[in-house]
Amino acid sequence: MELVSVEAVEAAAARIAGVAVRTPLLPCPWAAPDRPLWLKPESLQPIGAFKIRGAHNAIANLTDEQRARGVVAYSSGNHAQAVAYSAKIFGIRAWIVVPVDTPKVKVEATRAHGAEVVLSAVGERESTAAEIVERTGAALIPPFDHPDVIAGQGTIGLEIAADLHADVVLVPVSGGGLISGVATAIKAKSPGTQVWAVEPELAADTAASLAAGRLTEWSVAERNRTIADGLRSQPSALTFAHEQALVDGIVTVTEQQIRDTVGVLARRARLVVEPSGAVATAAYLHRAAELPGGTTVAVVSGGNMDPGLTRELIG
Repeated sequence: MELVSVEAVEAAAARIAGVAVRTPLLPCPWAAPDRPLWLKPESLQPIGAFKIRGAHNAIANLTDEQRARGVVAYSSGNHAQAVAYSAKIFGIRAWIVVPVDTPKVKVEATRAHGAEVVLSAVGERESTAAEIVERTGAALIPPFDHPDVIAGQGTIGLEIAADLHADVVLVPVSGGGLISGVATAIKAKSPGTQVWAVEPELAADTAASLAAGRLTEWSVAERNRTIADGLRSQPSALTFAHEQALVDGIVTVTEQQIRDTVGVLARRARLVVEPSGAVATAAYLHRAAELPGGTTVAVVSGGNMDPGLTRELIG
């Protein structure tokens, strides 16, 4: 299977310039002195998550004729907002399919960008999106299983490599678009840097797949147990091929470790981070014995959290 190239990631960086924020690396003086920690706060993006990078790159790479028919996306929330935001920039119609259990804050934010939100039953978002594509002729912008989406997410890796020589980069993993793109860029620009995936224990299908050497399916019910609602997808054949070729290792974190880290990031880094965005830092804090040492970057993938959960986890 053909993997995304670093040249595709560099082209994506040019397309998304001025739309996605070039987020800084934030030093963490409270971290272990022998393992310096830097945060890549994608929670500071206009839609509160890294997804704007891949969504905008994919839409920008459509032809004018394709964009005129509109776009369709399915998502648990952050990709939904990203596609809606980018569609608004291009002045095109967007249909966004989200499962009925999507946090209300993400649904409302998606509607606020002018997209038509279509609620689906849990586990049926892909089929619902396919029906809309068939009916309208709009272009499907999937959340991770697309070379342009992977290339857009990879711009995070380009920025990390340009800003710091890290020993290890920790990346949340679910569908795998983020880590596929980041690993592509890091391995090309900083070959000595290790890229490690981090996954909730309750949705550890990627860890199981990498251990087995083949895609291993977990049920929707199993994956939906985790509080990290943005990490409930499974890798595709395309993203799994990237993971097998480019990712150095994977660790999992518990629900309590995720919850605790949301609070740590609020108090010490002054970042409001959703549970999915906290898992990489949770691995740094709680799985150090399983990880390489040295200068570490943790990707904080998003900060879109339901107000009720914010009160529960941060106070």
